[in-house]
Amino acid sequence: MSATDTVASAPDHQAEFDAARLDAWLRLAVPDCRGPMRLERIGGGQSNPTFFVSYDNRQLVMRKQPAGPVLPSAHAVDREYRIMRALSLTDVPVPEMLAFCDDRAVVGTPFFVMARVEGRVFHDCALPGVAQPERRAIYFAMAETLARLQKVDIAAVGLADYGRPGGFFPRQIARWTSQWQLSKTRDNSDIERLIAWLPAHLPEGDETTISHGDFRLGNLMFHPSEPRVVAVLDWELSTLGHPLADAAFSCLAWHTRPAWFNGVLGLDIEALGIPSMACYLDRYRGAAGRLSDVETFHLVFSLFRFAVILEGIAARAKAGNAAASNAAEVGDLSASFAGRAVELIEANGP
Repeated sequence: MSATDTVASAPDHQAEFDAARLDAWLRLAVPDCRGPMRLERIGGGQSNPTFFVSYDNRQLVMRKQPAGPVLPSAHAVDREYRIMRALSLTDVPVPEMLAFCDDRAVVGTPFFVMARVEGRVFHDCALPGVAQPERRAIYFAMAETLARLQKVDIAAVGLADYGRPGGFFPRQIARWTSQWQLSKTRDNSDIERLIAWLPAHLPEGDETTISHGDFRLGNLMFHPSEPRVVAVLDWELSTLGHPLADAAFSCLAWHTRPAWFNGVLGLDIEALGIPSMACYLDRYRGAAGRLSDVETFHLVFSLFRFAVILEGIAARAKAGNAAASNAAEVGDLSASFAGRAVELIEANGP
């Protein structure tokens, strides 16, 4: 039987890459794959295209760079693979890494393959369909998982060179300012105000831990029936950074409306059983053993950075190589996130 005969995939997958080549590579890289390969694109992602890859006896996930030109340092699937392999030695839950491929002849871009983890992913921060008492536990599990990540001994897991220690926020502000200039599809006075405000309001003190870079509810997989995190996903923005950057980013649900990626701003969170941001951060600080708290600066930085990320999605949509069909619509939310950051400055800061 030829490699082509063993592949079962939809035409849209075949249009993106030759599924038979992937199948042939996997049968060499991942031992004992039996039966035909079946591909299913996982919807909802805006960045690195991700696929379920199934055999009769193995359930895998493939994550690849998007096709076409990408911004410098973006979509680093090699870094995702490296950090999840390193964290497999810790108590931070990550999928099992199986193989990495940098040969573009296989699917057109670098990619990696990991074992599929069964569980629940909550993209709506209001947690519809979840029992009210469980909602609070889910948010607290997110806080405790972040604390565990930040306690990892960087050198002990071989990640001492995964980023630069210290000076995280000045570098990040410069990086995302540059990304804005490279990817912007329209002018935005709020973004320009944030670019000027952030460097002038850097908080005192500096720390370095592993930084996930996109730590939020929708990037966590929970046990099928328990409020317990079984996998932290989507590590492409990970680096060594300041712990309060991830802590603030995980709080964006309280600062974004339901129409902006299913936030909870404006909802009756007490009635929903969702803890307040202050209560969530108390749980995080207790689990992490830290005294310093998330400040307005950290929230503004997180909103600014996500606004630039969304603008990058809009740019990829305009170029025709976005990972999701609604990328243009998502990119339009960039202005909403930047506007919310300016609101926080006017409400809480000079």
